[in-house]
Amino acid sequence: MSFFSSHARCAIGIAASTGGPRALSEIVPKLPVGLPSAFLIVQHMPHGFTKPFAERLASISELPVSEAHDGQIVRPGCAYVAPAGVHMALRKTREGVVVALNEDDVLWGVRPAADVLFRSIAEHFGAASGGVVLTGMGRDGADGLRAIRDAGGWTAVQDLESSVVYGMPRIASEHADEHYPLDKMAEAAEAE
Repeated sequence: MSFFSSHARCAIGIAASTGGPRALSEIVPKLPVGLPSAFLIVQHMPHGFTKPFAERLASISELPVSEAHDGQIVRPGCAYVAPAGVHMALRKTREGVVVALNEDDVLWGVRPAADVLFRSIAEHFGAASGGVVLTGMGRDGADGLRAIRDAGGWTAVQDLESSVVYGMPRIASEHADEHYPLDKMAEAAEAE
C-alpha cells in the first residue's frame, strides 16, 4: 500500500482571505511531499475561482493539491481547497475521514468559512490537529482556532508585518500558540 493510499492521522487547516492567494502561493510549494498531515484550505474567493486556484497551487507544488469534493478521503501529504459557495467540514466513514461539503448558512458573511472547517478538524483529529490563520479581513477562523487549541492541537497566525490585512490574524491571535512571518509559516507547519 502506498503512502498516499493511507488515511491522514493529523490535519492542519489553513484560513485566508484578502492577500491569501499570494500567501498560499508562497506557503504551499514549500511544504514537502511525505508529511503525515493533510492540509485543508479555506480561501475566501468567488465562484469559479477556487478550482483554477487549486490547479495553480498544484502546478507550483510537489504536494498534490486539488479542489475538494464531497466524500473525498482525506489523505496525508495532500492539500484540499474548499470550493467557493460551500462550507467544507469532515465526517467519519468506514473508509476513514472524508470531506463533507454543505450549504449551511453563511457565517461571518462567507461560505466557505474557516470556523466550520477548523471546528470539524478539532472534532475529528483532536490533539493531532492544527490551525493557521493568514492575512484577511474579518474574524473568520478565530473561533475555530480556539476549538483546535482547546482540543490540544497546534495553532498559529501570520504576523502583522507580513499580512496584507491583519484583521483575521489579529482577532485569532489570542488563540494562537505562535505568530510567524509568512516566509516561516511552511517551516512551522512542517515541524508540527
